[in-house]
Amino acid sequence: MNTMFSLKRSTLAITLLGLLALPATSMADSQTPLSLRAQSLVDEVTPQVISWRQDIHQHPELGNRETRTAGLVAEHLKALGLEVRTDIAHTGVVGILKGAKEGPVIALRADMDALPVTEETGLPFASKVVTTYNGKEVGVAHACGHDMHVAILMGAAQVLAEMKDELAGTVIFVFQPAEEGAPEGEEGGAALMLKEGLFADLKPEAMFGLHVMTSPLGELSVRTQGQLASSDQLNITIKGKQTHGGMPWNGIDPIVTASQVVMGLQTITSRQLDSTYTPSVISIGSIKGGVRGNIIPDEVEMEGTIRTFDNTTRDEIHKRIEQTAVNIAESAGATAEVKITKGYPATINNPELTNAMAPTLQRIAGDKFREATRSMASEDFAYFASEIPSMYFFLGTKPEEVALAYPNHSPKFNPDERALPIGVSAMTALVLDYTNSH
Repeated sequence: MNTMFSLKRSTLAITLLGLLALPATSMADSQTPLSLRAQSLVDEVTPQVISWRQDIHQHPELGNRETRTAGLVAEHLKALGLEVRTDIAHTGVVGILKGAKEGPVIALRADMDALPVTEETGLPFASKVVTTYNGKEVGVAHACGHDMHVAILMGAAQVLAEMKDELAGTVIFVFQPAEEGAPEGEEGGAALMLKEGLFADLKPEAMFGLHVMTSPLGELSVRTQGQLASSDQLNITIKGKQTHGGMPWNGIDPIVTASQVVMGLQTITSRQLDSTYTPSVISIGSIKGGVRGNIIPDEVEMEGTIRTFDNTTRDEIHKRIEQTAVNIAESAGATAEVKITKGYPATINNPELTNAMAPTLQRIAGDKFREATRSMASEDFAYFASEIPSMYFFLGTKPEEVALAYPNHSPKFNPDERALPIGVSAMTALVLDYTNSH
């Protein structure tokens, strides 16, 4: 019996299936005059939020290059009277709103970067931007919805700034660059913002973020366990001995050995780890070796990805991958060099915070509130969640009249703008409910 993964099971086993059976806390009770006023302000700012989104969508920028977007954000936050900090992690912008009443410090985050994708939506404000990315000319588009994230947070900042006299506490608005990754040879994103001291002088006790998804329009969903997977790059080089294809016994075949390694890696998740604890995936996406059919080559190179929802499991998988590849290669007389490059860790919502604040999302979404399903996609909000108790949730944007919507990262990704005010309401309500209850 493999028991090493049972230690944290009791603390991580809280799910929203159980939470939904509990009575709502006072912070999620029927709307108060304060929340009604907030909703009125959301309604007022919605046309501007839509305008911001369309403007940002039409002028997308890649990671560490979001200068126009950052300028738009900074100008807006300054106009609201916030303390504004710029040029964090290259192009990051932070706005600080101090309420008139004493209270906690919390943070809200939106990512600003677009993708190297040529847009195919046909929208009147579709991107026609072309730029150079890692030495190649590429189209640029907000194919993941970060334009909506920015517009939503700008709207929430405006609503909360207008409620400053009633606000208890401080809100840090974090507009983050390079969530999709920095250009080759550069650092970026959430990790660099933290490295540069994002919260050095003002550390929040809670942090919230959202991501638009192609789930039903207006749906809000969250879970208390690992919500988004870690993502690590795997490179394995199998070295053998070149020989004639008709006389393989005169050499060491790295192709056959690589094939055995690929199969061996699959037994790690299916036979060596407790599959009831957390899903994990090891995938080899590229195998390169040899130049012609009758020559067994010297070596084979493999590339792949490793994903899981628990950081302890993540470390164990890394260890077992190296053991498996090295031992299989050794059994064939070959050698295996394993290199694992860590990417984003798993995004794990804080159970206590999520238990407390999920009723707020339920109040906003009504019968469209759901427990989120896990996604093998990764997200660098995980770096924030590793340092600050955090809750990351999903906002559904699939148009009601569309049977099947194109997913995030598709050149035809086209989220419904009617989700924007729901996102603003959710972010605003989380701030008001949390600060009022603390």
